[in-house]
Amino acid sequence: MDFLGIAALIAAIAFAVLVIFLGKVLNNLSDVLSKTGDTIGKLPDQLDEISKETGTILHNTNETILDLNEKIKTLNPIFGMVEDAGTASRKVSSSLVDLTESMRKQTNAAAKMTDNKDLRGLYGLAAFVYFLNQKKKEYNEATQNT
Repeated sequence: MDFLGIAALIAAIAFAVLVIFLGKVLNNLSDVLSKTGDTIGKLPDQLDEISKETGTILHNTNETILDLNEKIKTLNPIFGMVEDAGTASRKVSSSLVDLTESMRKQTNAAAKMTDNKDLRGLYGLAAFVYFLNQKKKEYNEATQNT
């Protein structure tokens, strides 16, 4: 055989190997496209299921929101009562603060008057006599009961 025949034989063998390789690749591609077609065929059913589930979820969400609205309407008077109680306690504590402040001012004024008139000793003596008188009464009652 001459070189031209050998070259043609090598080219023919290379072409046959290429055709076999391309055949396998195209066969695999055909399988992939077939499976893709099956998947795409199932897609509308899956989308229908997803749409139904989404509708169910939205319906349940709406019912939950309605239930929450009813419960909040039920709780609104309680919140109003808590607010009223807070307002009342604030007013009471405010009046107690005012009363305490006025008593403090009166006590300070009395203390200043006592200091100014040097009556501190006299008031102390009166308090001591009152204390002794109370103790004497307690002692007398205790001795009479026994």
